[in-house]
Amino acid sequence: MTTPYPDSRPRALTVSELNHQARHLLESSFMQVWVEGELSSFARPSSGHWYFSLKDKKCQIRCAMFRGANQRLRDIPKEGDQIRIRGKVTLYENRGDFQIIVEHLEPAGLGPLQQAFDALKLKLQNEGLFDPARKKPLPHPPRHIGVITSPTGAAIHDILTVLARRCPAIPVTLYPTAVQGQAATADIVRAIEQAQRHNVADVLIIGRGGGSLEDLWCFNEEAVARAIAACSIPTVSAVGHEVDVTIADFVADLRAPTPSAAAEKISPDQRDWLRRLVEQEARLTQATRRQLQRLQTQLDHLHARLRDPSRELQEKAQRMDELEIRLHQSMRQRLERHQVRAEHLYQRLSTQSPRQTLSRANEQVAQLQQRLTMGMQQSLKHQGERLEHLAQTLNLVSPLATLGRGYAIVKDEEDRIVRRADQLSPGQSIAAHLGQGRIQAEVTSVDTDTTNPLSSQD
Repeated sequence: MTTPYPDSRPRALTVSELNHQARHLLESSFMQVWVEGELSSFARPSSGHWYFSLKDKKCQIRCAMFRGANQRLRDIPKEGDQIRIRGKVTLYENRGDFQIIVEHLEPAGLGPLQQAFDALKLKLQNEGLFDPARKKPLPHPPRHIGVITSPTGAAIHDILTVLARRCPAIPVTLYPTAVQGQAATADIVRAIEQAQRHNVADVLIIGRGGGSLEDLWCFNEEAVARAIAACSIPTVSAVGHEVDVTIADFVADLRAPTPSAAAEKISPDQRDWLRRLVEQEARLTQATRRQLQRLQTQLDHLHARLRDPSRELQEKAQRMDELEIRLHQSMRQRLERHQVRAEHLYQRLSTQSPRQTLSRANEQVAQLQQRLTMGMQQSLKHQGERLEHLAQTLNLVSPLATLGRGYAIVKDEEDRIVRRADQLSPGQSIAAHLGQGRIQAEVTSVDTDTTNPLSSQD
């Protein structure tokens, strides 16, 4: 499009031109500088170059130390070291980043953040918050996963991506919180308490993506550490990258190097489940096939042993016919043998007639009968005479004969015979048995005089 008036505006610089001029200005103004600060965001890519930030309480600056320079150092610095560097101030034109190209690096002591980190770590360790014995086991597999992180950060995206790939059936609840800045500490504590009140998740992932020590500092706060330690739900700390270590990592029940690794650790792989299911199905199929083969073999064996019932009945009928024929033959043979024996005995009986024997036996019977009659008559006479003699003797000694002569037998109430007067007492009932009859009387007096009353009367 053309304009009716010539363009009178000043010429604008391109971004590349501006960055190039700024770089030359910085490099010409600062030949070499010494700077001291705390090392942060230290990275060592495969190229061998080092990239890090140098910071104090207010500001930070990016630094790069190329392989040719850092190979001269004996020790590799670590996150939180307080260092002194010598280098050139410049501008990385591609990104417009103000940075220092480091030519020399030496230690200058620990930074304040690292000192605070070490002090809190020692304090909580002495209290036993890092003790493996107090760590809770994680559920496997979890029924519900809770995630405490920023809803807009890369961490929740990585976690959901891994879970969707490994086991999308597990529900996930996000407890949103700030993960950087002054409000982050209170937000994280509140989210942990909210998850416990909600009481649906049986494991919590607490974390965020990578960053500098300052960015991750809320996970080094004592309030967050104690909230994680007191949490009734098993916790997984997933803060930063693999090289990042926070107090939350020591207190949590499990430390994962990254949020993605946390999702990997606590979720089962549905592909493994499917593979195991396929293997179990194959084993079950093989076992079922083998069982069917064994049963088929047993069935074939039993079928071979099983005979046709009609054939069995035919054989039984044939066997009965054979037994019947043998029975008739045996009976006929026995009858023939008995008939021969009967004829033989008849012939012997014919030669020895029993008539004479019977005649002699009849005579002997008659004689014995006559002797028996005579013997019985004599025995009866003898027994009668003996009986009469015994009757006379019995009559002489019988108490009835004594009673007949005027004597009596006296008995008390208990039917005991009274032989002495001292066996009775006045008023006692007695019974007197006479030769004929019985008298019931009452004792009026008792005389124990031993003199014979009959003799005194005489």
